[in-house]
Amino acid sequence: MATVNAHYGKLQAGYLFPEIAKRTREFTAANPDAQVMRLGIGNTTEALSPAIIDGLHTGVDKLANVDTYTGYGDEQGFGELRSAIAKRYESYGVTLADDEIFVSDGAKSDSANIQSIFGVDNVVAVQDPAYPVYVDSNVIGARTGEGVEGQYQGLVYMNCTEENGFFPALPEGKVDLIYLCSPNNPTGAVATIHQLKEFVDYALEHKAVIIFDAAYAAFISDPRLPRSIYEVEGAKDCAIEINSFSKEAGFTGVRLGWTVVPQSLVVEDSEPGQVNKLWLRRQCTMFNGASNVVQYGGLAVMSEQGQKECQELVSYYMANAKLILEALEGMGITCFGGVNAPYVWLKTPNGLSSWEFFDKLLNETHVVGTPGSGFGPSGEGYFRLSAFGHKEDIEKAVKSIQDNLTL
Repeated sequence: MATVNAHYGKLQAGYLFPEIAKRTREFTAANPDAQVMRLGIGNTTEALSPAIIDGLHTGVDKLANVDTYTGYGDEQGFGELRSAIAKRYESYGVTLADDEIFVSDGAKSDSANIQSIFGVDNVVAVQDPAYPVYVDSNVIGARTGEGVEGQYQGLVYMNCTEENGFFPALPEGKVDLIYLCSPNNPTGAVATIHQLKEFVDYALEHKAVIIFDAAYAAFISDPRLPRSIYEVEGAKDCAIEINSFSKEAGFTGVRLGWTVVPQSLVVEDSEPGQVNKLWLRRQCTMFNGASNVVQYGGLAVMSEQGQKECQELVSYYMANAKLILEALEGMGITCFGGVNAPYVWLKTPNGLSSWEFFDKLLNETHVVGTPGSGFGPSGEGYFRLSAFGHKEDIEKAVKSIQDNLTL
């Protein structure tokens, strides 16, 4: 008799973004003349840059000619692309071998799939609030108990609060897998070298593995802040890093990312290189590699001209973030982020819950944002606004908030 994976039934309250979409649909149905302005989901909006379009065309043209046509490629990605990614790390002072880099279809899927190479009994710690995939994928993977009052039994929540600058203290006791994200989604906080070093030292001591999501690293403008956990001494022995072309290059719908699994990484029951080989085996078994066409786009992203154009795109979105941040602070709303990250994390005014503020913002200003409680218990009382949007739409949404939001 076939049965379903019962762990899906433990997922609480539906996925965050479908719930946002549901409430927004209900509002527009009741208010058909209202123009809804979206500052919620972190979906890029600007067109791909010329160099990247040329790269994608190169990939298409090669498939149109029998002499240059390619079918299946290496599951870990084009060698040339992996070498280009390794050169990026060199600019951070980090040396990586090409066989430590695995090209994929994006950071989100890798963040969930990476856990499959670790034992189901591993104790998992996550920043709270956190991007939902870290928690939900571990629930589905049977690493937690039931959900009780917004928290899953067996999962270690590392609270990120205003008091600790939205970067957590080390876990109490021993954990095995630690999810960190910097620049952080949703809070916009960026970890310092010192903060990451404390976690690296902890992981080395306990033979734990840090799963480090650096998908927003390109938005860091402060040279004092690390763009990779491997800038920390010892991190290659205990950390896996996941990154993405989605936000830097506008690949949210194109789909391309990478994961770094160093050869020197070890866990309690492994030798150096074994974890790397397990991830390779997982990819070879369950993944046929990223699209050939898209990987040519990725090569264009990593070119000198591509990087120049991507930086212009990043600057465009960060100008939006500055606009949102300054407007809200001018209204007396307490805000965080928006400086080295494309998200503004605000404290909901007048003690409103996150979802109460969502409904208030939507009804009074017709602006959609993201309730902080959807990212975990510590997100209650906060709210995320995204800088990913056309400048004119951001300006219109900000003006509506200034003119119509009652505080």
